[in-house]
Amino acid sequence: MNGLSSLLIAGVWCALAYLVGSISFAIVLSKWFGMDDPRSYGSNNPGATNMLRSGRKEVALLTLLGDALKGFLPVYLAARWGEMGMVGLAWVALFAFLGHLYPIYFKFVGGKGVATFLGVVLGLSANIGLWVILVWIVLALVFRYSSLASLGASVVALVLFVFDWGMGWALLPMTLMVGLMFYRHRENIAKLRAGQERKLFAPKQ
Repeated sequence: MNGLSSLLIAGVWCALAYLVGSISFAIVLSKWFGMDDPRSYGSNNPGATNMLRSGRKEVALLTLLGDALKGFLPVYLAARWGEMGMVGLAWVALFAFLGHLYPIYFKFVGGKGVATFLGVVLGLSANIGLWVILVWIVLALVFRYSSLASLGASVVALVLFVFDWGMGWALLPMTLMVGLMFYRHRENIAKLRAGQERKLFAPKQ
């Protein structure tokens, strides 16, 4: 397979990953279960953490699983059938992540990407993914801030990929994802500094 063919194949997989990533399970499931739009309460974020504030924990869990799956599946399928190396897979992961942040189906207004990030990390490396999930759980239990747990877990993920892959081009998409994670959590970071961040399991407001 020549370089142009490889690039075209990678481009197709990236496009598919973006389209799959653009499915907002928080919005879809809220409509399905006759709930308020998650963009209308709490943090106004269409993600699993904000869905907890609806009081429907089972729907929040389904949102978490759906958002993680849409990150995992494109990377897993590309690794299985895409005939591409780790650099290409890392770009597929980035585009699935971008789909959640800027979904084409919802006027490019999406969530913060935490569950989808965990999904793509699992797709790239099951071992690293499990460690990152463990870090998220520990930080969430200790501090009870989803945003802090998510940011800490994303940094740990990047560090672990550096050790696993070494310094190479595959780290560029991963670094972009972590940077975007911090950018999308900029308001949370400001609230954490001011002591105003909502804790996990806080009621709907």
